[in-house]
Amino acid sequence: MSIEQLLAGFAATGAESSFHGRHIQPQILADLDGSNWGLAAYEARGGYQALRKILAADGGEGLTQDQVIATVKESGLRGRGGAGFPTGLKWSFMPRQFPGQKYLVCNSDEGEPGTCKDRDIMQFNPHAVIEGMAIAAYAMGISVGYNYIHGEIFTTYERFEAALEEARAAGFLGNKILGSAFNFQLHASHGFGAYICGEETALLESLEGKKGQPRFKPPFPASYGLYGKPTTINNTETFAAVPWIIRNGGAAYLACGKPNNGGTKIFSVSGDVQHPGNFEVPMGTPFPVLLELAGGMRPGRTLKAVIPGGSSAPVLPAAMMMDITMDYDSIAKAGSMLGSGAVIVMDDTRCMVKSLQRLSYFYSHESCGQCTPCREGTGWLWRMVDRIENGHGRASDLELLDSVAGNIMGRTICALGDAAAMPVRGMLKHFRQEFEHHIEHKTCVVGAYV
Repeated sequence: MSIEQLLAGFAATGAESSFHGRHIQPQILADLDGSNWGLAAYEARGGYQALRKILAADGGEGLTQDQVIATVKESGLRGRGGAGFPTGLKWSFMPRQFPGQKYLVCNSDEGEPGTCKDRDIMQFNPHAVIEGMAIAAYAMGISVGYNYIHGEIFTTYERFEAALEEARAAGFLGNKILGSAFNFQLHASHGFGAYICGEETALLESLEGKKGQPRFKPPFPASYGLYGKPTTINNTETFAAVPWIIRNGGAAYLACGKPNNGGTKIFSVSGDVQHPGNFEVPMGTPFPVLLELAGGMRPGRTLKAVIPGGSSAPVLPAAMMMDITMDYDSIAKAGSMLGSGAVIVMDDTRCMVKSLQRLSYFYSHESCGQCTPCREGTGWLWRMVDRIENGHGRASDLELLDSVAGNIMGRTICALGDAAAMPVRGMLKHFRQEFEHHIEHKTCVVGAYV
C-alpha cells in the first residue's frame, strides 16, 4: 500500500487527514503548531458534540449508558496502553449500581522507552481526553476521575490543567453538565517519573499517596481500585478515541481498521529513520507504509531489526517486519507485541548486544524491588549482558541468560519482570550469532571493538 492509497483510505472513511512531513492525523492528533489545543479550536473540529449527543443537550438524541457501552464494543476499540484489552468489555465490568463512590482513571504515566504519543495528545488535543473521560464516566455512572500524568512532562501537565479549566468554565465538567443530571469532577495528578507507576495498580497506590508498587490481583480494580472502590483505568489514547466513536458510530470506527482491531493507532516511530515522530494510521497498516511515512531508513543504511511495541516487546528481524501489518493480532502471531505502539527502528550499524545492554539496565534500574525474581533477576540479566558487551562473556552465559529470563517470566506480581525478560529472549532467538561473536572474538559483528 502506498502513501497515496493510505490517504485515499482515510478520505473514504470520512476521517480528517493531513500529512505534515512527520505526522499523519486522521482523528486524535490535532494540528501540531501548538495554537489549536484550546476549547474553541476543539469545538470547531466537532469537539464535545459527542457529549452533547449522549446527554441530549441542545437537541441531541440522548444515549443510555448501555447504548454508549454497546457502541464502544461495536467499534472494536482495544486499550491503547499496551495490553489491548477490549475497551467496551472493560467498561461493562464496572458495577454501575454500586451505592458508593466509583472512580475513573486515565493512565498517562507514559514511561516506556520509545513511547511519546500520550504526551502529544495531551499537548495538542487535551480536550479529546477530557471529553472521552466524561463520556466514559457517564457510561459507567462515575462522578470523579483523575488523569495521572507522567512526572517528567510537567509542561504537558500544565497544558492539561489549562484545558480542564476551560472545560469547567464551559460547563463540560462539574455538576449538572450541560443542564443534565450528570455530574463529573475531573482532576489532574502529577506523577513522579517512576516507570513502575505505569502499571495500573502501582498507579493507584501512587494516587493514594503511597509508594508506587503493584498490588496482587485479584481483586481487580473494577471491584477494588482507588481507595478500595470500583475503578476503571484506561490509557490516554483510548479515551481520546471515544468522542469520534460516539459522533460517527462504532461501525465507522471499526471500518477504519480491521476486524478485532478497530480504528486508528498512533505509533511513535524512533530510531534510525529520517523523520521520527508520531503517526496516526489505520490499524492493519503494513509496516513498510509506516516506515515510508517516517521518511524511510537513513541514507545508505538498511533495516536490520524493529522493536514493534515499546522496549518490552521482543525484537523482530527486518525480513519478518516487512511482511507484518501493524495490529495486535499480526504482531502477536509473529512472536512480539504491539504494546504501546513505540516502534524502535534499528539499521545495520546497530549492535544487538549493546542495545540489550541498555534495555536491561533500564529494567534493572526501574524495578520497584517488591518481587524477588524481578528485583534480583533483572540485575543478573543486566550484569551478564554488560559482561558480554565489554569482552568478558563466557560460552555458558547465553544459556544462563535464557534460564534467568525464563525464571522471571510469570513469577512476579506485575508485568515488569516479563518486560525485562522478553527483550532478552527475543534477542537470543533472532540474533544469537551476535552474542556468540562477542563472546568468542571479543568484538562486535558490526565492526566496533568492544
